[in-house]
Amino acid sequence: MSQALSLYRRLASVPGGRWLYGRLICFKAPYFATIAPRFVALEPGRCEVDIRDRRRVHNHIGTVHAIALCNVAELSAGMMTDVTIPAGMRWIPKGMSVEYLAKAKGTLHAVATPENAAIEAASGYAWPVVVKVRNDAGEDVFRARIDMWVSPRAKA
Repeated sequence: MSQALSLYRRLASVPGGRWLYGRLICFKAPYFATIAPRFVALEPGRCEVDIRDRRRVHNHIGTVHAIALCNVAELSAGMMTDVTIPAGMRWIPKGMSVEYLAKAKGTLHAVATPENAAIEAASGYAWPVVVKVRNDAGEDVFRARIDMWVSPRAKA
């Protein structure tokens, strides 16, 4: 089990633990702090993250900015990949395609899942991840497909 998943499971059951987990992830990758993520679920094959509609993530028309949506997509896809791939592998996003489906308002809920089963190769492989972001009413407001490159960790 990955360290990220082990820590999540320990913290998720205590009061404020999911908030703390999000803060720890943002300490490791500071740019994600701009969206103040709250992890809702993390397990192999699935990651769910909420972000609140706050002024600091707004665009000029008062809705959640496109890049904030991309940030929650990359965060949820990356964490899902991290806790799903074999321990001897690492990942990096290689590309992202996005669709803006509706104005993003209210608390937004991102769900990252693999597009298909991984086709593993010892030298590395591409693994697409799909992220759907819904608003409070359950309507899709954003969709992303992130191509993850999964490869062996460097030998120490």
